[in-house]
Amino acid sequence: MRDEGSILADLNPEQREAALYFDGPLLILAGAGSGKTRVLTYRVALLVAMRGVDPGRILAITFTNKAAEEMRGRIHRLVGPRAASIWISTFHSACARILRREAERLGYGRNFVIYDDEDQLRLVNRVMRDRDMDTKKFPPRLVRSLIERAKIDMVDPEEYGRRVHDDLTEVTSSVYRLYQDQLLRNNAMDFDDLLLNTIAVFELFPAVLEHYQERFSFINVDEYQDTNPAQYRLVRLLSQGHRNLCVVGDDDQGIYSWRGADLRNILEFERDFPDAKVVRLERNYRSTRTILEAANHVVSRIAGRKEKRLWTDREDGEPIRFLFAPSGPEEAAYVAEEINRLVEERGYRHRDIAVFYRTNAQSRNFEEVFLRLGIPYKVVGGFKFYERKEVKDVLAYLKFLLNPQDAVSLRRIIHEPRRGIGETTLAHLENYARREGVSLWEALRRAEEVPGLGTAACRKVKQFVEMAEGLASRLEGCSVPDFLKTVLEETGYLEALRQEGTFEAEGRLENLEELLNAAAEFYAVHPGEGLEAFLERSSLVAEIDLYDEEEGAVTLMTLHNAKGLEFPVVFIVGMEDGVFPHLRCMGSEENMEEERRLFYVGVTRAKDLLYLTGAATRSQYGDFRVCPESRFVRDIPSSCLEVVSSARMDLRAAGYWEEERRSLEAMAASYRVGDRVVHEVFGEGMVIALSRGRSGPEITVNFPSVGEKLLLLQYAPLRRIT
Repeated sequence: MRDEGSILADLNPEQREAALYFDGPLLILAGAGSGKTRVLTYRVALLVAMRGVDPGRILAITFTNKAAEEMRGRIHRLVGPRAASIWISTFHSACARILRREAERLGYGRNFVIYDDEDQLRLVNRVMRDRDMDTKKFPPRLVRSLIERAKIDMVDPEEYGRRVHDDLTEVTSSVYRLYQDQLLRNNAMDFDDLLLNTIAVFELFPAVLEHYQERFSFINVDEYQDTNPAQYRLVRLLSQGHRNLCVVGDDDQGIYSWRGADLRNILEFERDFPDAKVVRLERNYRSTRTILEAANHVVSRIAGRKEKRLWTDREDGEPIRFLFAPSGPEEAAYVAEEINRLVEERGYRHRDIAVFYRTNAQSRNFEEVFLRLGIPYKVVGGFKFYERKEVKDVLAYLKFLLNPQDAVSLRRIIHEPRRGIGETTLAHLENYARREGVSLWEALRRAEEVPGLGTAACRKVKQFVEMAEGLASRLEGCSVPDFLKTVLEETGYLEALRQEGTFEAEGRLENLEELLNAAAEFYAVHPGEGLEAFLERSSLVAEIDLYDEEEGAVTLMTLHNAKGLEFPVVFIVGMEDGVFPHLRCMGSEENMEEERRLFYVGVTRAKDLLYLTGAATRSQYGDFRVCPESRFVRDIPSSCLEVVSSARMDLRAAGYWEEERRSLEAMAASYRVGDRVVHEVFGEGMVIALSRGRSGPEITVNFPSVGEKLLLLQYAPLRRIT
């Protein structure tokens, strides 16, 4: 246990000012890397050690259980065992603890259970099935997502019913009401109910609210910019008596509006509390001056932000390096080459290095080149590309269609997407297969002979068999990307994701588009190979595990997952308009500002070295699209930036491109002006020119259907007509 003097000695003047203010509302605007966690931790410790506050009357809210445990450990080291009685938890944990005492007032038992995401989806599914609702037209996952959003916005079933404006909201309104009734009958709450029911208890029973207002005489909330309307309401209710509320946050790092976070909560704190004290923490302990100069310029363009300017005592450091490679694979190869150089020549460890991207689908190029070059890596906050559910589902389709005896793949795909073949039907089929000594696939083909199968189940099995046999019949003579595209469409897999309409589904669709790109690239380099070779390559990529706990690994993650972390070396990749900023955000100024904040978060994760990379062209279904460099790069002062010429990319030293170069040159030599060719999308055409571009051999084809097209030969799904 430490005395207050030694505690204060650890803080700079601004941190000390924030930690010692105990008289009324306090807003701590904590810039990236400014030590906000330390300030909040020390403030709580000083309330106990200096102000003599009963630890049980202090509430500290964090956004993750891990952060809560870390804070608890730090406070314990400062004030000893007295820290044990401080309420340090997430919003949801604090509410669950309150409701264990108070839930009976709302008709729940104290032993209520908490439904996780899967439980919630199962309940929505059951409600919709029991009411014979069309789950194809109105996917349960989408309905559940709309209910979740309504709860975040504090819209109850009755109010939601008054807002119905189309078939989807009408169905959702009905399901929402039935879903809540069923939760109450099951003595269950979902995550959002924990917040809403706590608010309900406080608003319906003033004496209960008064009890907890007296109980928590000092309230501290971390990451206040990430609070949603329900969390905001809860904080206002608890603090409106004593008004000893301290919130810590940074509006420049508000990146979760899609999760319901409302940036106005922090921007308008001084409107809610006109007498609030505001302390700005602008001294950065993480990054070099050059990195901070770039970060300050990036966020300075955001309207209505709380003014902050990060500074540091560190040296200028090296310039930010920007490379705009000719293509996506070349971008990945440059990153891999630079990582090898940093490790071999400059003494960095693999675990010192992180690669950030806007969406999970972008990881594939980097994973494949890292695997090829033996660079250990780990994907944080998601699965490696070939381990993602939707990718494994589609690869299972391909494996089964290539080998119908593959019962493991068959069991995986028969429910993906859902087609009314339940576990009971599958059990009857498996029992028949064992009894008759035939494969599961053969049992499906003999569905009419299987005891216990009803007429409806038999019909659905036959539909699946007809679909699979139809696809298998087209395998012969079909290119890998073309066949993959057919499988995605005709199995209904793509349509199911489109119908789902959630952010999660959008991410899965992007991953499947990237799988199509992988197939097109494979076909371009290995035009004579078929599906078996593609699957073999995919399996090898998925199975090789180069993670070395001694050496550590390069970290791959989305920018959203990077928040709160730091690395000596950071690569932010995909710096193109349409990739980052994301295409769906470019039509809205509000969304564009959040993309800019996301870039700021990425930039401020870097301690020593920052690289920005992009690609002039991206593969898209075997064609290619030209990509302009990201507008965010243009916001960085030229004095902070060193543009790396693509001519300086020593890819041959990395050993990556030799095989591709030889294959591409051989492929280019096989075409002549005047050749008749067929493209999977554009149909038949005639070669009118061949040339060498920055990204490799190019071919110009005149297609009667669309006119002249300039294509990158390595990606174009072309074949000659002999």
